[in-house]
Amino acid sequence: MTMFKSMAFAGTVAALSSLSFAWSIDGVVSSKAGQPLSGVKISSFNYAGLETVSAADGKFALSYDDGVGLQMLKSVQAHVGFNHNVITISGIKAQTLTVSVMDALGKVAFSRTLHNVFGLATFDLNKTNARGAKYIRINADGKRDTYQLGKNVTLMKDGDPLPTIMFTKDGYNNFTYTMKSFTESNVQITMDVASAQQSSSSQAIASSSSAKPESSAASSSSAKIEEVINCTGKTYQAGDHKMSVNVDGKNRTFIMHVPSAYKGDKPVPLVVDYHPIGGSGQGQLQGTTYKSQTDPEGVISLYPDGTGGKSMMGAGWNVGPCCSNDDDVKFSREMIKSVEEKVCIDTKRVYATGFSMGGGMSNHVACYMSDIYAAVAPAAMDLNKTNSATCNPDRPISIIMFRGTNDPVCKYQGGDSGFNDGLNFLGAEGNFNFWKEKNGCSGSPSKNSNGCNEYSNCKDGTKVVLCTKQGGGHDQGDGKIGWPFLKSFTLP
Repeated sequence: MTMFKSMAFAGTVAALSSLSFAWSIDGVVSSKAGQPLSGVKISSFNYAGLETVSAADGKFALSYDDGVGLQMLKSVQAHVGFNHNVITISGIKAQTLTVSVMDALGKVAFSRTLHNVFGLATFDLNKTNARGAKYIRINADGKRDTYQLGKNVTLMKDGDPLPTIMFTKDGYNNFTYTMKSFTESNVQITMDVASAQQSSSSQAIASSSSAKPESSAASSSSAKIEEVINCTGKTYQAGDHKMSVNVDGKNRTFIMHVPSAYKGDKPVPLVVDYHPIGGSGQGQLQGTTYKSQTDPEGVISLYPDGTGGKSMMGAGWNVGPCCSNDDDVKFSREMIKSVEEKVCIDTKRVYATGFSMGGGMSNHVACYMSDIYAAVAPAAMDLNKTNSATCNPDRPISIIMFRGTNDPVCKYQGGDSGFNDGLNFLGAEGNFNFWKEKNGCSGSPSKNSNGCNEYSNCKDGTKVVLCTKQGGGHDQGDGKIGWPFLKSFTLP
């Protein structure tokens, strides 16, 4: 059943399946009457830039591959293959190697531990009761990775969410589907004809997350003495550090990313990057376009985890009528405070960005955390009629917005989301004009060097910018444009 040997195995390696982080889904979308629906726009909430359209027979296919093409188990530097129910682990060097095989529900169907393994180990599942294996977990000397088994061996990175797929078509109610595994075929999607009147929520409801400390505005605007930031003892190992803070009795988690360029010898900026609904901090860390821009400058970045409670689509943010029951403004404040105790942060250069509902959250904190954030850069979502009605920033705050004209999730023209979640958006132009008024901008917008519309004559030197991608969909913001904008602003 099991054999291992220390010898050359080049031929075996050549036959192994490739590893990559990937997913795929295909199927048919039809009406409730059973008629195939063509022209349905299909995209993912938590994986940006993916979109397709159903064919005349209602068939569709959507897939994602991160392009990394991993060929080795990252923790133990070993190749992993799966062929005809035989698991092959080559290039292994471990004092203790434990391989566990699980079914679709995570129940362990087979487990074997080997000692002093050097070279090659194979496990023939045809000779066990684990022939319906879905996942394999490999633990080598305490370092563990998990894979999904299928046509390819797919590395399951910790925190990567299963995709949530959205289906939209004029005249029909929007429909969402959360995948149950990373590969699904022949999925049957049924869409209902929309009623004559879509529900909307324009009534102003005060959210608990809008509360601001009474003294924060005064302390940030009236301070006459420059703050001296002491960096002593605030060096920190580079990497992604999972952390938590307790907020209202609940343990709230986030990732603090420390780039190798951070030395702890001087204050650096801090960027908080909010994930989309159904996503996670880990997923946003992988998908953001800002980290590649900020890492070389030693900038610390945070990737908080939202919570559920008001949405069937998974973890999100409390932006008024949707999509969490928790006080995410309070969480953000506590998170930033805890990080400032660990690493050397320039408290006048703290910024927020985010994608999809994370873009909605970075709009939201501009309303309720302008005493903390120097500037914000939301992407693919606007303020809604609920939180905009109670939005009262302590000061003018610079904002750059990234929007696509063909965004099927948060429509460029605004309006009801179509998901019966109470979200009724201002729209890209509406959001642009809203922040123009809040920041006291005068005159007409002009095109800046990036081709974005910009109000530059605003109070306290702030700017309001809208970057529109013609034909663009539900996409992450552009860090190459967003980061230079953000870092040009500091708290007064």
